[in-house]
Amino acid sequence: LLDIAMPHISGDRLLEQIREAHPDLPVIVLTASADVEVAVRCMKAGAFDYIPKPFQVDEVRARVGQALEKRRLILENREYHQHLAEMVDQQALRIEELFLEGVQALAHALEAKDPYTKGHSARVAVYAGRIAGMLGLSEADVQLIELGAELHDVGKIGIPDHVLLKKERLNKEERMAMNAHPVKGAEIIAPVKKLGPELPIIRHHHEWFNGSGYPDRLIGDEIPKLARILHVADAFEAMTAARPYRMIPLTAEQALGELRTFAGAQFDRSVVDACVRSSHVRGVTDT
Repeated sequence: LLDIAMPHISGDRLLEQIREAHPDLPVIVLTASADVEVAVRCMKAGAFDYIPKPFQVDEVRARVGQALEKRRLILENREYHQHLAEMVDQQALRIEELFLEGVQALAHALEAKDPYTKGHSARVAVYAGRIAGMLGLSEADVQLIELGAELHDVGKIGIPDHVLLKKERLNKEERMAMNAHPVKGAEIIAPVKKLGPELPIIRHHHEWFNGSGYPDRLIGDEIPKLARILHVADAFEAMTAARPYRMIPLTAEQALGELRTFAGAQFDRSVVDACVRSSHVRGVTDT
């Protein structure tokens, strides 16, 4: 209950301080008939009600009861909306999780079509995580690139089987279709906000350090760091695994030699060096 005419501060000034410090506190202004305009200003400033003087105690009691009831309803309504927002956020998160699980299942099913690529993404994820760790990246970045590696080829879902599983050399049109998979992969995971950081990893894992890669022909440091790591890990796995175009895989040491040869052109030299160190720490046969 706040009077208007007080000795050290006016009621309307004190109301401002009350509203700032306790915005949910209901304030009823007491005013003489000459102060009605001030009382109206106070109502506009957030007062719940005003009572003209002289007043009856029963009237004050009734107005206070109304003010407290309104405050209760406001707080209950706010709590309801907060709870509702939390439920919506939880449902949205679960929807994203289910979408991610579906994308992962698609990626695994895609690799299962071809015995030569089965388990490819899982192995690339291991290599990429080790390289990232060797480069001193944070645990969050290591987890980020491992998930990106697991999903990096999901865009191949949009490539026809006769191209995807072809054992002979691809013609120009087929190569163009194959080279579109980083863009398609980024488009597939784009609806999941949680996977936002993975988008540039997946889109740019085939960019070359000298700018002759795809899809955006980025050069050097324009290529996201984690995408450069994935590029090296992906190439290493491909060289050390059997493929229709190369039935006898390279040894780990031979593959590292190839990476060194193309360091600075296709690959980031610092990432290649980290891959070599990682392989030697674990032993090339345990890579």
